[in-house]
Amino acid sequence: MTQIDERALYGDHDPGAEPLALEGLSARRAALSVLEHVFDRKQTLDYALDAAEGFRALPARDKAFCRMLVATVLRRRGQIDDLIQRAEDRPSSKPPLLQHILRLGVAQIFFMEIADHAAVDTAVNLAESCGLGRQKGFVNAVLRTMIRTGREWIERQDEVRLNTPEWLLKIWIEDYGLRGAAEIAKANLSEAPLDITIRDAESKNYWAGCFKATELLTGSLRKLSGGSPVDMDGFEEGYWWVQDASAAIPARLFGALDLEGQSVLDLCAAPGGKTMQLAAMGAHVTALDRSASRIKRLEENVRRVRLEDRVKVIVSDASAWRPPAPVPLILLDAPCSATGTIRRHPDVPYLKTAQDIDRLVQLQTRIFDNAFEMLAPGGLLVYCTCSLQKSEGERQVEAFLERHPDARRIPIGREELNGFDESLTDEGDLRVLPYHQAALGGMDGFYIARLTKLAGQ
Repeated sequence: MTQIDERALYGDHDPGAEPLALEGLSARRAALSVLEHVFDRKQTLDYALDAAEGFRALPARDKAFCRMLVATVLRRRGQIDDLIQRAEDRPSSKPPLLQHILRLGVAQIFFMEIADHAAVDTAVNLAESCGLGRQKGFVNAVLRTMIRTGREWIERQDEVRLNTPEWLLKIWIEDYGLRGAAEIAKANLSEAPLDITIRDAESKNYWAGCFKATELLTGSLRKLSGGSPVDMDGFEEGYWWVQDASAAIPARLFGALDLEGQSVLDLCAAPGGKTMQLAAMGAHVTALDRSASRIKRLEENVRRVRLEDRVKVIVSDASAWRPPAPVPLILLDAPCSATGTIRRHPDVPYLKTAQDIDRLVQLQTRIFDNAFEMLAPGGLLVYCTCSLQKSEGERQVEAFLERHPDARRIPIGREELNGFDESLTDEGDLRVLPYHQAALGGMDGFYIARLTKLAGQ
């Protein structure tokens, strides 16, 4: 449970000023706008935050509160909606905006430990400011009922089942069994820590000390305490970038090969974390992505870390593009459902469907096959996705190997993982789950396989 000190957020209160409960109304109003974008317009959380004018106008401390409030509603939506239904005298359909206001109030009372009066008063005022003045009494009554009996209801809730869409939980049960699926769903309710990749390896100890960060077995630095990355030392100067520990593994799996001066093709490269890693290791990287806007963001990131002289960008479709000559080293982070990143992107379960996954599997297959056609005999292809579904990982690779008799898996060795071997499969792939390294804060879900093309086939 996230603990928030309302006084710490808003500073010492002037008794002559507006009531404390109303001081955070702008942040709650911005949160309401973001929820409307995500739930009603089916837009991603990142896009919704960028699109919400009210959010952009907030001071930094209110932005942090707004982000946390929205993320809490997204992570706990199932539980929250169940509580709202229990608290209503006669449950009935209501305007989405009213449901969102109630969700914000419940999230603060039970999952953020905001003072009850502040959560209720701001919810009531939020309803009035949104043209729902006639519903003020209803909002007040539902939240007051929650305060009286809600904690008893929470003790009887099945948080795993309620907070995970049924279709997605069913797939995870099929792939990992009931216990494994429950552990995944439970881990997704926790906020992810901040993982950092350092541009210059020799400065890693300095930055670890600067941020009071822990170096993980994967080589990433982990900073457990909060804070906006852009406000941290060294970010604007390009000494490091934010990248989950799982996402930092694939670029390190080109075997014992020294990447200095090597040419590497990074397919579906934006926003560029792996591109920057490869370039920092000395490689000359061709970064390809079909999205011009995402490529622009990649270029901005590469310039910030001052690695642009080692990176060439191409805007093209990875399922159709071909290089002028076969490529010895290819990294393919295929488009996927991103269910392994739910801790960081709690909007994912509400924006994806089972049909989306079927379409993504077909797209992955086309890109995978095209990438293999580009690969030079004897070369290495690292395939990865940040999905938890085996249809986008293990089964995708098995089907690929059946289609391509000249392809072989190159097992990932324990010695390459610096002791991080709980994710190593019997086949020599990596299947990282959100509850791996739980004592250190968990990891994003990821699947990684390494393949080669046999010569003379």
